[in-house]
Amino acid sequence: MCGIIGYTGSVFAASKVVLDGLERLEYRGYDSAGLATIKGSGLLVNRGSGKLRLIRSVLEKGMGSESVAIGHTRWATHGKPTEENAHPHVDNARRIVVVHNGIIENYLDLKGELSAKGHRFDSQTDTEIIAHLLADMENPDFLVSFRQAVLRLEGAYALAVLHVNYPDRIFFARKNCPLIVGHSENEGMFLGSDPAAMLSYTRTVTYLNDLEYGYIDPTSVHLFSLNSGEPLPIQKEVLDWNPVAAEKGGYRHFMLKEIHEQPDVVRNTLGGRLDEARGKVLLPDFQISPEQFSKIDRIVITACGTAYYSGLVGKYVLERLCRIPVDAELASEFRYRDPVINEKTLVIAVSQSGETADTLAAIELARARGATTMAIVNVKGSSLTRRVDGTLYIHAGPEIGVASTKAYLAMVVGFELFALYLSEIRNTLSSDSRREFIHELKLIPGKIEEQLKHKEDVLQVAQKYQNYRNFLYLGRDYNYPTALEGALKLKELSYIHAEGYASGEMKHGPIALLDRDCPVVAILSESSVYEKVLSNIQEARARDCLVIGVLTEGSTHSASVVDDSLITQRTIEVLSPLLNVIPLQLFAYFVSDLKGLDVDQPRNLAKSVTVE
Repeated sequence: MCGIIGYTGSVFAASKVVLDGLERLEYRGYDSAGLATIKGSGLLVNRGSGKLRLIRSVLEKGMGSESVAIGHTRWATHGKPTEENAHPHVDNARRIVVVHNGIIENYLDLKGELSAKGHRFDSQTDTEIIAHLLADMENPDFLVSFRQAVLRLEGAYALAVLHVNYPDRIFFARKNCPLIVGHSENEGMFLGSDPAAMLSYTRTVTYLNDLEYGYIDPTSVHLFSLNSGEPLPIQKEVLDWNPVAAEKGGYRHFMLKEIHEQPDVVRNTLGGRLDEARGKVLLPDFQISPEQFSKIDRIVITACGTAYYSGLVGKYVLERLCRIPVDAELASEFRYRDPVINEKTLVIAVSQSGETADTLAAIELARARGATTMAIVNVKGSSLTRRVDGTLYIHAGPEIGVASTKAYLAMVVGFELFALYLSEIRNTLSSDSRREFIHELKLIPGKIEEQLKHKEDVLQVAQKYQNYRNFLYLGRDYNYPTALEGALKLKELSYIHAEGYASGEMKHGPIALLDRDCPVVAILSESSVYEKVLSNIQEARARDCLVIGVLTEGSTHSASVVDDSLITQRTIEVLSPLLNVIPLQLFAYFVSDLKGLDVDQPRNLAKSVTVE
């Protein structure tokens, strides 16, 4: 999650347009920023790390009335949030400059190839290889070499590129990352990752589609198919947005926008880490060696709130795939109860912000006892990342909504990745099994996209149930934590009492609550425990409860035993929490919105709990 803005035209000072756009995009990434322009016959590139307000004078240095510029505000993925890793990036001859959102999965292979040809790299980013690749493939028509180079990139990207030989053009390409062209009659052309960046100048935009490339000049956009190279028609749209709505991408709330970002978040978390052909997970920047992991005989996961529920999924996945004992602990309890851990224990801390006070204290305790420590975390450079032996970044980008959605999903993906990685070290899964797992994992983003197309179905269910005051959420095995997370979302957003339970525990107490005024939300997707959950549902129905079922698409038998359905796509059981949580997020969101509550900032809650 980063921000791109570009402008070409003679009416405005390009650097000012770009700096204004970066300010509006800073919510998408705020650890570093930079801009580039063509000045005379060369490039002027200014970059800095930190918040934009602290480095604006650095970015403005030497900038004047140039007519073309591109800029970028960064949320670090590959490489620390430092000046040398900030965008834009240039080739060795300083003729080509690039800004990029996304992750290039094959960047290590390309970097090795280019290094062998004599290219020198100054950063740890995947983006820098794009500038070098463009320089390496350059021919007299840069648009031709641009397409050839982009076709070699694997992964996700939104690109904006300047070349000194084309002083009024910005070249672009898109795959799985948003990119928009802005049209301003007689005032120039704009390029951005978000309408917020250009809304002060134009409301007429063209949304680029995947596998499209081309360039803008001061008066027009030239658009082509990346696959065929053939020209494409230009479709314009006029936005009726205010600046705040633009930051939300036209969504009613940041939370809804972040729910819809989850397919790209999963792609970012997986990006460059999967080798399906060999059945391997690649963690090249992981600081803990396989030899260290081989000495571990127990894992403890510690976290708070939503992160804790992701850790519960991690417990199920790690035990099943890696055959190692795993405990999941609330950090606020773990830090005070004198836990039994030693040098053969791996303690995994989970946190979106990396600043959660209880989680930090839990890691300090683990370190003092000699445990190996690891973090699954979103924010680079956070306190947690500086206190652990190894870090697995989830690359979810900034999350504005206080109630976590995309960060939770990315944490679960992080556990799935780590379990696959550890299963190879412990030799608990065959290569064929890992290949099948990886193949299914790569399909998850598309399946989430398909589910989100049917969010209006979830709205209809929410309209029916919005006035109930108590809910019981039931799940089993991998999806017991999903029930807990679904109930938490409803509590956080709508202030409705909701309890999450392992469905087998219903008859050991919660069944006393059940009547026609307490609906049950049951996760009844296809699984090895399907019949067990079904039996629990029948017990609830016998007590006049309404039942909302989270069902696998096409499950006609399941639909006949519930009152209302929330449909998910089919996947292997170990990955089902990634899909089953989506309709529960939407259900909580719609109930809160229907009640007229503050979805993005629920009462009494903070995004990051940095005090005990």
